[in-house]
Amino acid sequence: MTLLVTGATGFVMSVLGRHWLAADPDARLVVLDSAPLDAAAQRYFAPVMERMSVITADVTRPDTWREALAGHGITHIVHGATITPIARGSAAEAKREPEAENPARIIDVNVMGTVAMLEWARTLPNFARFIYVSSGAVYKHHGPDRPGEPLPEDGYVMPRRLYGISKLASELIAERYGDLFGLSTASVRPSSVYGPMDRATASRNMHHVPHRIARMALDGVGRVRVNTLDAVGDYIHAEDVARAIASLLRAPRLRYGAYSVACGATASIGEIVGWVAEKVPGFGAEVVPAERADIVQDPALRDGMWGAYDVARIFAETGWKPRPMREALHAYMDWLVTGHS
Repeated sequence: MTLLVTGATGFVMSVLGRHWLAADPDARLVVLDSAPLDAAAQRYFAPVMERMSVITADVTRPDTWREALAGHGITHIVHGATITPIARGSAAEAKREPEAENPARIIDVNVMGTVAMLEWARTLPNFARFIYVSSGAVYKHHGPDRPGEPLPEDGYVMPRRLYGISKLASELIAERYGDLFGLSTASVRPSSVYGPMDRATASRNMHHVPHRIARMALDGVGRVRVNTLDAVGDYIHAEDVARAIASLLRAPRLRYGAYSVACGATASIGEIVGWVAEKVPGFGAEVVPAERADIVQDPALRDGMWGAYDVARIFAETGWKPRPMREALHAYMDWLVTGHS
């Protein structure tokens, strides 16, 4: 099988691309991205480079990539190319509104890029499946109705920012293309992702709490300054996301239009600091006012898109399940220590 992954010189999609090739010695990968492989990506893909092709082009301009893709015999597509205009996690970042900097470009890439890819996919003679990479940002800020349960995959959708709005729009567009043209399409909604290849790029420059705390500890910071130890999130390792998407690509059939991909449980800042300290003895946290904190989170945000996500659908259909948060975080720290970041 030949998989096309858009956005695979960046973070999560690069992890998917390498997983796809590592899991099957006969598989091939084609990468379409607006940026070429940087030094980190070249090192990361080095063990599988002979079975991948990289095409540098703007996903919103099919004239720049349609001909280059024509001869690859692509059978599956994961469309992950996106702009992620999110700033959250420190007092300085909280004052910014990155969506205001170029809202039209966000919509163009995140929505019309999806349309362009679907238009091309429907012309392929042996095409099997299209997976759109959405986000937990499509969910409401509150829910479910019964407190303490994970957020269901049906309902509770009400994005308020351009990023989430563009993601939901593309989900619906992908589903409609599937209906109109007989394509097998589905969307995945990852929760907050951390892991290998989490670095600043032109389209994404934000990092979730596990990454930030782990990096600070490994960089020799003895105490991370936080405004609270009680804020939570559903944090998922990028390699677990890659396994999840690959399982959906290979499934004989898909019953649903959207699948949450998450740890399925929340972890607090205090728990994350404790797990990190198991790998870096002596590391800890200091609670300070928000204006002095390295990491600022709202402890009141504990449900809806901020809480635990139900992952029953993908487990029932493919058997996929994530590693426990502590195990996955320790694996990420081991990866960071090797110097691949």
